[in-house]
Amino acid sequence: MRGVHPTPTALPAGPRAVVVGGGVSGLLAARELAMAGMSVTVLEATGAWGGCVGSHVVAGLQLDSGAESYATRSSAVADLARELGLGDRIVAPHPGGAWVQLPDGPQELPKTGVLGIPANPWDPEVRRSLGFFGALRASWDRWLPASLGTSSDVTSVASLVRTRMGRKVLERLVSPVVGGVHSADPALLDVDMVAPGLRAGIRTHGSLSAAVAAQRKVAAVRSGKDAAAQQGGSGLAKAGSAVAGLEGGMNTLVTALVADLRGRGVDLLADTAATDVAKTAAGWRVTAGDSTYDADHLVVALDGPSAVALLEKSLPALSGLRPAPGPLVSLVTMVVDVPELDRRPRGTGILVAPQTPGITAKALTHATAKWDWLAGEAGPGTHVLRLSYGRREDAGGSPDVVLDDESLLSAALADASQLLTVPVSRADVVDWDVVRWAGALPFAAVGHKQRVAHVREVCAAAEGLTVVGGWLAGNGLAAVVADTRKQLGQAVKDGPAFA
Repeated sequence: MRGVHPTPTALPAGPRAVVVGGGVSGLLAARELAMAGMSVTVLEATGAWGGCVGSHVVAGLQLDSGAESYATRSSAVADLARELGLGDRIVAPHPGGAWVQLPDGPQELPKTGVLGIPANPWDPEVRRSLGFFGALRASWDRWLPASLGTSSDVTSVASLVRTRMGRKVLERLVSPVVGGVHSADPALLDVDMVAPGLRAGIRTHGSLSAAVAAQRKVAAVRSGKDAAAQQGGSGLAKAGSAVAGLEGGMNTLVTALVADLRGRGVDLLADTAATDVAKTAAGWRVTAGDSTYDADHLVVALDGPSAVALLEKSLPALSGLRPAPGPLVSLVTMVVDVPELDRRPRGTGILVAPQTPGITAKALTHATAKWDWLAGEAGPGTHVLRLSYGRREDAGGSPDVVLDDESLLSAALADASQLLTVPVSRADVVDWDVVRWAGALPFAAVGHKQRVAHVREVCAAAEGLTVVGGWLAGNGLAAVVADTRKQLGQAVKDGPAFA
């Protein structure tokens, strides 16, 4: 009957908050609310915490099943790690660097770029990839007006790179990196979402290469501060590293977050899917199964399509702002006994350019070559290989091809053998696993930044509501952590529930 609800679940007296979604953004939001003095309940539909920052055990090794590093362009993740007591576990990847597999063969990936965009087109590594005329065309960027590529309200990664540096930079450097990181064609992605501040950097510094150099300098400073803080510890974060990780894997961040929340008295309810939310006179009511939860403040920390589906009844204006779902990404992890891989034939891994013949994977991470701590745990001759499959290639969002686990393993063995130039057979596999992330990577299509602003305007008009997550913040832990803290900080400052 209308107006009849199950008895609301009892919560302690005082201001109450409910967080829907137990990924990193939801867990971090719960922590911010608990620190502000609220009684917090987190509802997670699955049995695991952390979302894309997950873990699994393969051949007795606890490994990341999703994100295994974070960008050092800001200190957001490192700051959080230190707060959770993990500061001495921050590590840089092995300095060997990565490679890119092009249709005409492999090349070392330049180490001084952002999304594959070079800071110096004449760097020897860049010139080897582009050739003389490709490097010459890319260097024109320095003399082009700063308004070129920055004056329009929106632009794609491909359009910006092609306009300022030319087709070869796009095809041979940017497309493989963007495909590996974002599982999408750079022509489809909003540059302001996947490389925030880059266009503004062109206006400030005068060229795309200078803007990239400035962002790299920030990352180097961040990494250098981490290295200094560790004072010669077991895994220094080396200046210049664009990414860093945690000894034991990024999944240790989730373990520490969950422990921190339990210590603060946060009620963590796994296998509890929110099916409905409704605005009430006093705040919000969340329904999950046969239970309801009344809250003064509601945080929705889900993927974009799920967040809109949950909120559109209360906020009809969101219906037209539903984002496209992210691509299906399948990650094949193999632990193999192949001593020939001790020499790191392709550094820390290899990204695959689209249209590369004979290769199905979009990227391979040689995890034991990338992380010294993992190589130590695995032992000599034993290697962890992670191959990812799935790429969004057209604006129409064509259906993802889904292979069964055995077919993916066969593809991974063939791809690893070709990419690493070392035969890897089924007999070499000690153990393996397949993890599928359906829609986990936000699909930041061109114009997404403006849609995010509109979403936030709609949500800001609903008192006591905060919406967070990668679909609003942008892909990657650095973006998610920084944005979640910013949004919750604003909510605590302005919300009547915190007065």
